[in-house]
Amino acid sequence: MHPEDTEYMRRALKLARQGLGRTSPNPAVGAVIVRDGRVVGEGYHQQAGTPHAEVHALRAAGEAARGATLYVTLEPCCHYGRTPPCTEAIITAGIRRVVAAMADPNPKVAGGGFQALRRAGIEVETGLLEDEARRLNEAFIKYITTGQPWVTLKMALTLDGKIATRTGASRWITGPAARQKAHELRDTHDAILVGIGTVLADDPELTTRLPEGKGRDAIRIILDSHLRIPLTARVLNQTSQAPTLVATTAAAPVEARQQLAARGIEVLVLPAEDGRVAWQSLLAELARRQITSILVEGGAGVNATALAAGVVDKVVAFIAPKIFGGIAAPGPVGGLGVASPEEAWQVERIQVEPCGVDIMLSGYLAKEGKELVHRLD
Repeated sequence: MHPEDTEYMRRALKLARQGLGRTSPNPAVGAVIVRDGRVVGEGYHQQAGTPHAEVHALRAAGEAARGATLYVTLEPCCHYGRTPPCTEAIITAGIRRVVAAMADPNPKVAGGGFQALRRAGIEVETGLLEDEARRLNEAFIKYITTGQPWVTLKMALTLDGKIATRTGASRWITGPAARQKAHELRDTHDAILVGIGTVLADDPELTTRLPEGKGRDAIRIILDSHLRIPLTARVLNQTSQAPTLVATTAAAPVEARQQLAARGIEVLVLPAEDGRVAWQSLLAELARRQITSILVEGGAGVNATALAAGVVDKVVAFIAPKIFGGIAAPGPVGGLGVASPEEAWQVERIQVEPCGVDIMLSGYLAKEGKELVHRLD
């Protein structure tokens, strides 16, 4: 590796992040082409079924790509999918050297991309900033290796662990900076999920609101086992292009299903577990729809069932320097809870980031095993 390689790979990773939430079921990928110490082309994968990052960068570089180095965050594909192989475009363009952050274990690629490049006489180096590349695509890693969406559990709480006061008031626990960060999370997830309790208490819109109108709305998912959601709920009356799905059980009244269907709202009737929508059945259905990442913004009940079902991958907690107090004031996780400290859900690889006057703490639920990343076509 050359000393400047890290700088250009970081640039490629930054480009790739622009595709987060927009490339499903593919991962986000960025590419930078450098010749004689100057960036001559760059690009990122913008949407599944459209040209990959490498192709965007090669088009931008034109003839300047000949003899240049390509930095890419994932092994270039070598098979025909919805787009032609990137390896062919790289070889034809005359790229001299390829630096990739990580290999693609997709059976259709599985190192074949690197082999094709090396057979063409192109120098290939791998593994630069691989950890960062894997974190970038953590949602896709789980989706491809397990067939289930990535689940991020997001919560906003006070210093004493409350998500509302004893009267149920919760607006606003955190300040503007933390709330914007929460909207950035919505922008990079395929779907947002809440329970009917949150809808009845807060009547949220569940849209993405970022400065200057930027950001994309995620698919909205409501857990409502008995279809208590009112037709006047704001989440059902959006002009957003993103749909709203209501997940329920066979216990829900048929008339309520029909009323929602008449409003253009899709109702998913799924198996129940302890009277609630079964998480595993829900995730299997969402994965079938190629929904690869879900941001859970539920209340204490939904959070408790998600943790108990073992489906949570990551926790993001916004902690405000406030104290609500009160035995009746709810915390972020309901249910019975664990009986002893040894049974606690362990969060590891903690990161702490200031958000205005608040703190964002994020970490991963302790799980065994390693996962790999594929790029689908």
